[in-house]
Amino acid sequence: MLHIESLAMRKFDELSGGQQQKVLIARALAQEAKVLLLDEPTSNLDIRHQLEVMNLIERLVTEKNLAGITAIHDLNLASRYCDKIVMMKEGKIFAAGRVDRVLTPENIEKVYGVRVAIDGCHGKPHIVVLEISS
Repeated sequence: MLHIESLAMRKFDELSGGQQQKVLIARALAQEAKVLLLDEPTSNLDIRHQLEVMNLIERLVTEKNLAGITAIHDLNLASRYCDKIVMMKEGKIFAAGRVDRVLTPENIEKVYGVRVAIDGCHGKPHIVVLEISS
């Protein structure tokens, strides 16, 4: 399903970051998990591999009827792939709900201390960082 047969005999620590992520996802699927709990699945990946991994997760969640929960710091990836978002501040829930209601300029400034503009020209919010707020 993940097209990683060629990796079967390779050592895990010799794989690229994207290949490692795919192997870890395959392991979860082999266990027939009903929930994919992912911690920074795109960390240390270039832009292409970030999209490949997130597209894969999105496809698996849909096709296998899984729940996908992802901890991710990239707000643009979160806005593109997540249905709902929980924004944390100082270890507590600051805001939770639909992407368009949580990822607002006001919330982002309060949580991250930066001013942003949000562009929605492609159907999903895209966050553009303007400056550090004072």
